[in-house]
Amino acid sequence: METKPTEISSSKMHGGFNKRFRHFSPTLGCFMTFHIYFPPSTESSQKFPVLYWLSGLTCTDENFITKSGAQRAASTEGIALIAPDTSPIMLSKSCTLTAPLICIPGGLNVEGEADSWDFGVGAGFYLNATQEKWKNWRMYDYVVKELPELLKENFPQLDTTRASISGHSMGGHGALTIYLKNLDKYKTVSAFAPIVNPINCPWGQKAFSNYLGGNKAHWEEYDATCLVSKFHDLSASILIDQGTDDNFLHNQLLPNKFQEACEKVNAPLLLRLQRGYDHSYFFIATFIDDHISHHAQALKL
Repeated sequence: METKPTEISSSKMHGGFNKRFRHFSPTLGCFMTFHIYFPPSTESSQKFPVLYWLSGLTCTDENFITKSGAQRAASTEGIALIAPDTSPIMLSKSCTLTAPLICIPGGLNVEGEADSWDFGVGAGFYLNATQEKWKNWRMYDYVVKELPELLKENFPQLDTTRASISGHSMGGHGALTIYLKNLDKYKTVSAFAPIVNPINCPWGQKAFSNYLGGNKAHWEEYDATCLVSKFHDLSASILIDQGTDDNFLHNQLLPNKFQEACEKVNAPLLLRLQRGYDHSYFFIATFIDDHISHHAQALKL
């Protein structure tokens, strides 16, 4: 099976290009899509640092690219944006290079994968499932191992050794946990309205019990609040923006739990409560420039 990425769309923006690619993922056992925003280049030998963006529940690789407005700041700072999908998918047989616009994403025909919006398709939670039924749900390995290697091998204009990671909601959970488990791979991390303590919220409990089984010790390996308590050498500040009018703030996101855990180990956290903002991409678009700047400072050192 051909794993080399194939370009299926391209649009110019702020002097650079949004490009979408399709490839077969051996890690997930299916075809996947991802977006790259390439900032404008002033010379052929220029290599751009990368910022991975992990999206939230129900999203695909398209939401951030079309709604966040991050490309303006990324263009100015010279940072490439990498936006993978949120779960394993299956593309329709009609999805071909000659007709890319009729690609129809779906599931892998696993029973129960599309029964609810907060689990299964569009809800990979950026972990490696241990339960046989969900064996294809290995988004952690896809984001941390396969995708960076794919980028390194196929896009010489990207410098994957200079990388940061960010995300929203479920993707904020993914960004924080991946960063805390791989401090050698990422310069910085930031998040919008992240699920920071999934072992204690309904979304996390539903996903973890199905993907990881009943051993809650395994759940803690994908919980940012649990993970940060194990580290004492975080050099870069963690940036989190959280809207005060977010409907999920008090029962799903629990930023106070993460803040308390950071304070106990003196982990550098900048938690900004943004008055009146909700959980939407309007919120993200308002503050995305601050996050791009946060990452640019570290990526350019």
